[in-house]
Amino acid sequence: MFSLSSALSYFLYRNPVDIRNSFDGLSGLIQNELGRDPLSGEVFIFINKRRNQVKLLRWEQGGFILYYKRLETGTFELPKQDNDSLDCPMQWSTLVMMIEGISLKNIQKRERFIFRKSA
Repeated sequence: MFSLSSALSYFLYRNPVDIRNSFDGLSGLIQNELGRDPLSGEVFIFINKRRNQVKLLRWEQGGFILYYKRLETGTFELPKQDNDSLDCPMQWSTLVMMIEGISLKNIQKRERFIFRKSA
């Protein structure tokens, strides 16, 4: 089944990527530069230098799935990251807002649940 959901883990590759890379090239970046397993089922997000194209790569049983979006106008806004790591974990909601063109600058997520251990 071709699907993405909040149940998956998402990682944004921070460096611009030659968007002509396909399954093998993107898998190589995941394995060699991020040190992660491209067959893990995690979703890896790649953006080109102009930030007007995005590819998402995910392994599903039997093969890779590649999602691709090219904007006709505008650019994708990337989430801020405090460290110099090559990958940035992302939440599903942040990815959806980025893809839909919603500004990420002043987004505040409200607290929904606090887990408290009993003594």
